[in-house]
Amino acid sequence: MNRRLIPLALLSAAALTAPLLAKPAAMAVRPAPVAAWLADPLRSDDMRKLDEGRLPAEVLAFVGAKPGQTVLDFMAGSGYYSFLLARAVGPKGMVFAANSPGENDPKAWTAFADKVPQLHVMVSEIAQMQFAPRSLDLIFTNLNYHDLYWESDKYHFKRVDVPRQLSAWFTQLKPGGHVVIVDHAANPGGDPREVADKLHRIDPERVKADMAAAGFVFEGESRVLRRSEDDHSKLVFDPAVRGKTDRFMLKFRRP
Repeated sequence: MNRRLIPLALLSAAALTAPLLAKPAAMAVRPAPVAAWLADPLRSDDMRKLDEGRLPAEVLAFVGAKPGQTVLDFMAGSGYYSFLLARAVGPKGMVFAANSPGENDPKAWTAFADKVPQLHVMVSEIAQMQFAPRSLDLIFTNLNYHDLYWESDKYHFKRVDVPRQLSAWFTQLKPGGHVVIVDHAANPGGDPREVADKLHRIDPERVKADMAAAGFVFEGESRVLRRSEDDHSKLVFDPAVRGKTDRFMLKFRRP
């Protein structure tokens, strides 16, 4: 088994917590060399094609991942942000790139996962994505929070108990740790499961309400990815809006 591609179920709480014990005290944080990360030859052409629409430098500045931190990239897809977050936390940090079995494409990781020691690819059903209490500094999810309200027999994506999932995030984060959520904006109101199924979007106010109910404190948002020309009525995979949707970016803190 590839040492970078292991099911979450095989990781004990001790294994997840152990790296934290060896971390140094807080250090001065220098400006992130994002341009160098973006130019890294390990990044694929497919990743580079997404840069213009995703504005990774601006997103990473808002996320605020720091050297030495332990980060969960929740539903990481093909690792676009997993790679950049791994560079941000540096060799003394750790990034867990977690995917559900139906979402994960092992071929997407072959070019770089084994070459970035602090990056660990995980494959597990969402309900089984378990980490030791207070072991994470940051949880990041890009364009996937709405999938907590989605389910699909076709894609083998099981229904998620949203409050239970957010409670797990709260438990797994250290006090003072953050959750950063980027997603496609939906119009206000509506059943989030119906909207997720039809459009793969979610109302940002729904996200704020969910997170508040789970005990998180809203810290702020960035409008750098907002796009007024997107009327929120189209499926995000529609060629007319794909890669150009109106996206919100929210930050929450565990007290």
